[in-house]
Amino acid sequence: GVTIGSIAALRQNSGVDYATMGLAMTGIAVPNFVVAPILTLVFGLYLSWLPVGGWGDGDLQHAILPITALALPQIAVIARLTRGSMIEVLRSNFVRTARAKGLPERIAVSRHAVKAAMLPVVSYLGPWTANIITGSVIIEQIFGIPGTGRYFVTAALNRDYTLVLGVVIFYGAIIIVLNLLVDLIYGWLDPKVRYD
Repeated sequence: GVTIGSIAALRQNSGVDYATMGLAMTGIAVPNFVVAPILTLVFGLYLSWLPVGGWGDGDLQHAILPITALALPQIAVIARLTRGSMIEVLRSNFVRTARAKGLPERIAVSRHAVKAAMLPVVSYLGPWTANIITGSVIIEQIFGIPGTGRYFVTAALNRDYTLVLGVVIFYGAIIIVLNLLVDLIYGWLDPKVRYD
């Protein structure tokens, strides 16, 4: 998502920009529970490249379709965030100064612009984690993966409130830890941020 957004920002108002942002809007509009059956049909049934469900012993091929179904909508959001932030950063004074001092465009973008453009993307990582975890419940059902999401649904249907509470606390702890990591990364990316 970061690479796609950066390329679109560097080639603003070009065919590449319009194509990538059009695909990103499509990725945002289509939820992962719609992407999963489409991926299953195309790559599992028609092309027979990947297994359509279950969970094999040590075989990573079973993880490709679920991970892709969960990641595609999030990649689209990150691409749009990166593009908008990169366009703003590329027009800022410190990037212009780096160019004026004679830095090649590639170095000015990679050393200065990308790091500053990552702030909105890093801020999105907290909600992104919540989306991935809540989306995994549906994806685990579609692909027949024995994960915590599947146990959560089974516990809710069986009215096993203790297990439901345990899974909710587990998900909450993961989200809290990852939000803490996001805050720490944010402070590393932007030295102006100080924690009191």
